[in-house]
Amino acid sequence: MIGASEVYHFSKTAGVAPAARRSRWRAMAKKVIKRSQEMNSLADDELTTAGRKLMWEAKAGTPLDKLLIEAYALVRQSARRVLNMEHFEVQIIGAIALFEGHIAEMQTGEGKTLTATMPSFLRALTGHGCHVITVNDYLAERDCKIMGPVHRKLGLTVGTILEPMEPDERRQNYACDITYATSKEMGFDFLRDRLRMGASPDDGTPSLRKFVRTLGGGEEPVQRGHYFALIDEADSILIDEARTPLIIGLTQPNDPGTVNLFRWSNRATYQLTPREDYVYEPERRSAWLTDAGCRKVVLMAKPSLMNSMDTERIYTQVEKALTAQHAFMKDRDYVIVDEKVMIVDEGTGRVMDGRKWQDGLHQAIEAKELVPITAATGEAARITVQSFFRNYTNLCGMTGTALPARRELKKTYKLKVTKIPTNKKCIRRGKPARVFKTQEAKRAAIAADIEELMQRGQSILVGTPSVEASEALAEILKGHNINAKILNARYHEQEAEIVKQAGGPGKVTIATNMAGRGTDIILDDVVKKSGGLHVIATEMHSSKRIDRQLVGRAARQGDPGSYQFYLSLEDELLSCREPKEVQRRRKMAIANKSGELSRTWHRYFKKVQRFLEKTHRKQRKSLLKQERLRLEQYENMGLDPYLELTES
Repeated sequence: MIGASEVYHFSKTAGVAPAARRSRWRAMAKKVIKRSQEMNSLADDELTTAGRKLMWEAKAGTPLDKLLIEAYALVRQSARRVLNMEHFEVQIIGAIALFEGHIAEMQTGEGKTLTATMPSFLRALTGHGCHVITVNDYLAERDCKIMGPVHRKLGLTVGTILEPMEPDERRQNYACDITYATSKEMGFDFLRDRLRMGASPDDGTPSLRKFVRTLGGGEEPVQRGHYFALIDEADSILIDEARTPLIIGLTQPNDPGTVNLFRWSNRATYQLTPREDYVYEPERRSAWLTDAGCRKVVLMAKPSLMNSMDTERIYTQVEKALTAQHAFMKDRDYVIVDEKVMIVDEGTGRVMDGRKWQDGLHQAIEAKELVPITAATGEAARITVQSFFRNYTNLCGMTGTALPARRELKKTYKLKVTKIPTNKKCIRRGKPARVFKTQEAKRAAIAADIEELMQRGQSILVGTPSVEASEALAEILKGHNINAKILNARYHEQEAEIVKQAGGPGKVTIATNMAGRGTDIILDDVVKKSGGLHVIATEMHSSKRIDRQLVGRAARQGDPGSYQFYLSLEDELLSCREPKEVQRRRKMAIANKSGELSRTWHRYFKKVQRFLEKTHRKQRKSLLKQERLRLEQYENMGLDPYLELTES
């Protein structure tokens, strides 16, 4: 039923629904601020009592929307006392949008973490648990540490889930009113709970299930339900991470023959001729053998341990080895740490500890890098990101870059995207992109511009697409006597200290996408007067949204700032195109003395980026379709859709 307030604001904005919502939310935000100011005279213990009183009302059945004004006013008052920070009107507008189940697009630097305290407090009042989900352990721990006291002052309990935790500790933290964690930890805990609740040991179920059940030790689940999730950096979690399902693997020990297969397949790739023996498709990041290639593989000399293997298995592993050679690069897609291959997440630039590529690809990369071959993994349980978040009764999110993905978010998750106005006008300046023929010319130009910016007293953040690129650029800057700090997957432990120093005058920080989300660089007053933080993007990423996140580190909360893109025809972005096409483009390019090309070349890079965005969108759509079919099939059979389907 539509209330009088909705009708009033709808007519006030001439029937434009988004404007009507914002008008209504602004009126509610003003009431929250007024009520919060009336609470200034309350003592601390009275504030806690007021919070507990609201909790009893919510548990007694009072609708949460009736408690919203009072609850948000209490949170604002608690934040004022604990953090010496008060929610701005636009932050309260964002918080109301989140409560009503929207994705709130709030510009970078607008205080999304503080905004999240309001809806998480209100939803937690029912006692069903509230999950605040972010992109990495660093942010989950940081947000819990900073915002936790705001909730505790109002009588709620707050916990956080981190990777090293044991089940008992996880259970204790999930039992809190509000729990901070990453989507991966939440998803894997959900799967582990399904395994724990799987089947009793003596009911005639398959041996794989019994084995997994034994591993769990018959423990109780750690999670207590999926009532409400508030997702920070929602586009990263719901869109970018949705191409990869969450899978719990079972180790399948390698026999000597299998290890020989991995090593031999890697050696075999050097004897195969591109186009003649195999075809590599950059768009799909996959390789396949031609008929001539298959004949050549069959006729190659092989270790005696491989004699009993069927030919199809050998063909498949050689194709995986070819994919490892051409599609996966060290220090871009993975790093080697203590003779182990560790996957690097493209969206966040962080090491994904404990994650492996499936179907022999991980072992193919290990063979390529000549490190010990780890055991292959089978599947014990799996779920897609889309299916996991659909388990929540109430879902919402916030990010600085949701509008480009609004159609997919609406179609997949039934979530509307609403743009929230900024507190202060954004004065970020964008300079025209510069395009070069070679990496060498591009990096020389970047070094020259950094020297100039340092003389002005600005701080500089240089965004790079990979670990390798960040370290190569640091070496070039060292030759210009520029001492740059590097923030990438190798130095994640020093992240907080590097970010803390990045806002000083003349400071240069080279970072992968680790600096793209949730990183707040505080500027010195001297830097603000000199023009603020300047962001140099050394390449375009696979998605425009990732580029916007990097650019968004500059000019936050009304501070001055600027950005500029530097591109070259040797950039990693172009590796998704056919080599012949890229070579033809390079021959066409006519550069000036410094190796710079005309600005019209920028259009080509935008076209390639749009192609990649479309490809990734198709992959997510395909994965979702497959998952739906599986879920329907196994539910009709009365089987657990997350476990039974892996036992074929």
